[in-house]
Amino acid sequence: MATRIRLQRHGKKSKAFFHLVVADSRSKRDGKFIEKLGTYNPNTNPATVELNFESTLKWVQTGAEMSDTARALLSYKGILYKNHLINGVKKGALTAEDVETKFAAWLAEKDNKINAKKDGLTTNAAATRAAALKAEAEVNAAKAKAIEIKNTPEVVEEEVTEAPTEETTEEETPAAEATEGTDEPQA
Repeated sequence: MATRIRLQRHGKKSKAFFHLVVADSRSKRDGKFIEKLGTYNPNTNPATVELNFESTLKWVQTGAEMSDTARALLSYKGILYKNHLINGVKKGALTAEDVETKFAAWLAEKDNKINAKKDGLTTNAAATRAAALKAEAEVNAAKAKAIEIKNTPEVVEEEVTEAPTEETTEEETPAAEATEGTDEPQA
């Protein structure tokens, strides 16, 4: 029976997560499996991969085939590197102590890279948020200024004309009274 390490899809549409399983190569994608090795969640940044290291290493050493994605995940977690080092011990190129020191150094370097990425993502998120808040404050200030300009009444400077003198009002008054007193139209 050919065994294969592959992903089994779970989750809902657009929010998939996967189980890493060992299954018969003839079984369906989401069908029967021999053993669940771990989970993979690509929705997080960086992606979350949780594996049973010893069990997965045992299956890799017994010759289980891997899908392309499963191979990438196992390489990411260091299982393939550890298998490579153990094969070096079998051939006499390394000792067991060398394997442990090299693998520990590789794990420390990998953890530093992952932590650097997480720190970079948090600082970028904080910088983006600060920039968005600053832009929003500028827009709000511009809106407030426009509303203030709209609500302040315009001050119109009227030209001051000379007040009519009493002589002109007296001259106009008798003519107006003369027209009012007679019922006949004037020509």
